[in-house]
Amino acid sequence: MDSVGRVVGTQDATPLVFHVAIAPDQYLQLDDVVATVREVPGKGPVMTCGIVTEVRSRHEGASFASDVFLIADGVLPATVQEIAEISTTRVEPECYVPPRPGEPVRRATGDERAQALYFDKMERQVAVGTGRDGEIVYLNMEFLDGTRGAHASISGVSGVATKTSFALFLLHSIFRGNALANAHNAKALVFSVKGEDLLFLDLPNKRLDGPEGADLRDQYAKLGLPAEQFKSTAFHAPPFPGDLTGKPNVTSRAQGIRPFWWTLQEFCRDQLLPYVFADAEDDRAQYTMVVHNVTALLKREAVAIGDGGISIEGQACRTYSALVDLISERLTDPETIHDWAGPAIGAGTANAFVRRIRSSVRALNDIIRGDLPDRPERRISTDGQQVTVVDLHNLVERAQRFVVGVVLAHETARKEAAGPGSLLFTMIDELNKYAPREGASPIKDVLLDIAERGRSLGIILIGAQQTASEVERRIISNSSIKIVGRLDSAEASRAEYGFLPPGQRLRATIAKPGTMFVSQPEIPVPLAVEFPFPAWATRASEVPDTGTSDASRAYTRIPIADDDDPGF
Repeated sequence: MDSVGRVVGTQDATPLVFHVAIAPDQYLQLDDVVATVREVPGKGPVMTCGIVTEVRSRHEGASFASDVFLIADGVLPATVQEIAEISTTRVEPECYVPPRPGEPVRRATGDERAQALYFDKMERQVAVGTGRDGEIVYLNMEFLDGTRGAHASISGVSGVATKTSFALFLLHSIFRGNALANAHNAKALVFSVKGEDLLFLDLPNKRLDGPEGADLRDQYAKLGLPAEQFKSTAFHAPPFPGDLTGKPNVTSRAQGIRPFWWTLQEFCRDQLLPYVFADAEDDRAQYTMVVHNVTALLKREAVAIGDGGISIEGQACRTYSALVDLISERLTDPETIHDWAGPAIGAGTANAFVRRIRSSVRALNDIIRGDLPDRPERRISTDGQQVTVVDLHNLVERAQRFVVGVVLAHETARKEAAGPGSLLFTMIDELNKYAPREGASPIKDVLLDIAERGRSLGIILIGAQQTASEVERRIISNSSIKIVGRLDSAEASRAEYGFLPPGQRLRATIAKPGTMFVSQPEIPVPLAVEFPFPAWATRASEVPDTGTSDASRAYTRIPIADDDDPGF
């Protein structure tokens, strides 16, 4: 193949970084993949491959900035020279010698590109988009499914970095590609805080039938993926506040949404009280001892009275607020305080607990119930469908933390009991709320357990956050795959983004929606990728028009498929 330039002789070339003078009739852009070969005595030809991480253009022969005008008028002779900086990705065979000045450099294409980016070593590839050259970029599934590593961290500015869109595209590529032998058995648990946008994943995007539909289908076809919606789904939303029928609190879709809540009986029996305090406070605070004592007493003393209600010491409770009132009475009564709080607990510590649990009533009263007829579909579970979406946007932050903590703890326990064999991908947006860098909480403990032990259980965390610098360090460090979209300039300077070369850090501050920088262990330089627009509806306005004026009939629920359905 024709060369695009030659290795520069006026700047030092090393086995890891070298520079290329670009020929007058050629160009190199950021993220291009190049290769050069030199003969090494006793070794034969050694190929050094790399990615363009910087390109500079200057006048050779000019001394002053104003000389540019004289050069443009032809008065002063000068030559325009472009120099590309190349960061080495692979040396084959592994003889780490610098490229020789004057050696021709060519674009890497086909098998040579695959070799430069280690795609030839990936036995199970997941397409994550296309590079600047228009060719497919892959992830090594072994670093995501727990074989050699697990978990993915996605960072970027809210509303611009398209973190959620990329995470869903990654799930689509995993489920519909050929990287997993039993992809139909893999599951995804998605916690949604972005309005009602994720309640339409089971419906095709109307763009597929629009003017750009053919191009969008071609983009997916190039990646070896179908341009279609998620077909095996379940959607859960909290009940409408104050409604005694359990109607889900959703406005844009009238069908196919399951309300969720926990009964008071479950709250006591399953010891869920600690998740009420999942706000990352100092676990050395004395009131946490009261939490554990009251939790144990509720489990021991609560008696079921039907429809999820309970009776404690002869007093019936049908609502969370009634239970909180009962607990508060017992903890403020001198005769019962030590029975409930513990023998060594003083009134000040008990009052601190009471203040905190009373403040939770507004947040949790609608999702911890004993006044609704029990029905199986209210339980959040990944059984019976491939993708489970839990809508949290109508809940305040405290309730969101409770739901995420309880659901994750349940799914982790269930997965641990079932043993390895299938994968559960857990997608959490705004991860910094649930696992902040400082403080401790039950939900943070669950997330840390998943990050550190999840690969052995088959639980894969896909965390998205605006600022990785505010997330617990051990979660970020245990994520084998790191992905960055548009970044705030101050955030881009943080140590958490040290895996980005200086040029990519700067580019991340101006990246357009749909552009992501993907880092994986095998490739020393993150790869810039562009992924296609979602083929599934991401909001009500993208649902195809059914030709009916009844909006509620437009959103017909696609039946949930069985785990063995080959159509996943």
